[in-house]
Amino acid sequence: MKLLRIAPIAILACALALTACANTIRGVGKDVKSTARAVKDTVN
Repeated sequence: MKLLRIAPIAILACALALTACANTIRGVGKDVKSTARAVKDTVN
């Protein structure tokens, strides 16, 4: 019975954690892209 109460909360917590990871990965991608642009501008 307790598992039926805990399962939805655990699923929601996992979903929120995965969403946070996706946003972090996007942010890292943007940072890498901006760094590459800065290096390219500096070389030129």
